[in-house]
Amino acid sequence: MPALDDHALAADLAERAGRLLLELRAAVGDPDVLRKAGDRQSHEFLMAELAKARPGDAVLSEEGIDDKARLAADRVWIVDPLDGTREFGEPGRSDWAVHVALWARDAPAPLGQGPENSLAAGAGDLIAGAVALPAQGCVLSTATPMTFPAGDGAQRPLRMVVSRSRASDLVKDVAARIHADRVPCGSAGAKAATVVRGENDVYLHSGGFYEWDTAAPVAVARANGFHVSRIDGSPVVYNQEDPFLPDILVCRPAIAPVLLTAIREATHAI
Repeated sequence: MPALDDHALAADLAERAGRLLLELRAAVGDPDVLRKAGDRQSHEFLMAELAKARPGDAVLSEEGIDDKARLAADRVWIVDPLDGTREFGEPGRSDWAVHVALWARDAPAPLGQGPENSLAAGAGDLIAGAVALPAQGCVLSTATPMTFPAGDGAQRPLRMVVSRSRASDLVKDVAARIHADRVPCGSAGAKAATVVRGENDVYLHSGGFYEWDTAAPVAVARANGFHVSRIDGSPVVYNQEDPFLPDILVCRPAIAPVLLTAIREATHAI
């Protein structure tokens, strides 16, 4: 069997880790035990498979130890073995995901919304990614970008997908300014997927999270032609010394100017 390219490998690993998690979910009844086992087993699976398929690459995983060796590496896999651990432990919930993404130093640097936001050559960028939504029977991947319904914001209020429990004041303010309906959802991957699939129009988050929460969703959103940026319009960058990521905006390109303007107005008002 020929070796998989990076796009196909990301999709394959995310899908297979998702199957493992579905099997675990069917076998373990205690929610706390299930959550811990899900995080651990999916992490161990992904680490083992990446070590076999790409032994020279570094890995940054939510469940692993970040020894910073990745900072000198030319290729870094950024994975979240179980995005939405809480939702995974709740029977019937489908808004959890597996994230697998690849960052490469020689990739073209991502661009911002103007020349002042361009990054220096050699900064690197994501070159492949996959978001598996196992309980929804779906894998979104850079291997096979798809065209989904764009959603017609002119015929209804915009829909902004937000955290179920910790939507920030900024997110609430922006939603009010653009008269958007707030739609609660679980994991970051599940949220971004609803935008890529046309179910919602905007994913805005300003409460802080980490590179593994967004790397794969960002790779998939970009591959499908969506606007992705920080809330100030600057690029979202990866493989940074501190993997903390304060905020993100994912939306259809046509409405990005409206969102960025509303964010600026809300930021000044807070």
